[in-house]
Amino acid sequence: MKNKSSVLIVLLLVCAGLLAFINNPPFDELALNSALPQPEYKMKDISGKEVSLSEIKTSKGILVIFSCNTCPYVKLSESRIKEYSDLCLTNGIGCVLVNSNEAQRSEDDSFDEMSKYYAAQKLKCYYTVDEKSMLANSFGAGRTPQCFLFNGKGLIYKGAIDDNVKDPNAVKEAYLKNALNALIKGEMPRVQETKSIGCTIKRLE
Repeated sequence: MKNKSSVLIVLLLVCAGLLAFINNPPFDELALNSALPQPEYKMKDISGKEVSLSEIKTSKGILVIFSCNTCPYVKLSESRIKEYSDLCLTNGIGCVLVNSNEAQRSEDDSFDEMSKYYAAQKLKCYYTVDEKSMLANSFGAGRTPQCFLFNGKGLIYKGAIDDNVKDPNAVKEAYLKNALNALIKGEMPRVQETKSIGCTIKRLE
């Protein structure tokens, strides 16, 4: 039974990976040094309040992670997302997880399911509903998880969390953590752009 479960997980990851490469986002991905897109666009947070990126961002910057409740790659990254979102808050950097899976809003990515997921993960950052995937379109985001880190001036890192989504113990380069530590020191990350691997954002057709 355990072997069958392992095989199923591997198959899901393979399928999700293939979709990630086949389905590109409908808009160009945000370029490095770009200003924060749609800063006044209001989204519903799991607290029930409407918030915008300009309200979440601090003078130090903001981390935006496009995420969801069910993607196998997000599941494998949960401990890292928790760690780095907490790192942001501890160091006065704004942080938000954005759920843009509009095509699954009545299913596993509903607001109620987001609230349950947030509580189960013991998250402290914002977790918002991106209606009609508008913010994802502005960022050119195509996958979950996909990271965008801004300092006070513009985009300084975009891409993957690290170089081994499947095994946190085998990570050789923690891209996002390194970028955050550079931001905390007032420096630019050594690596500013990587390829994010994950599930496609489920936009409405």
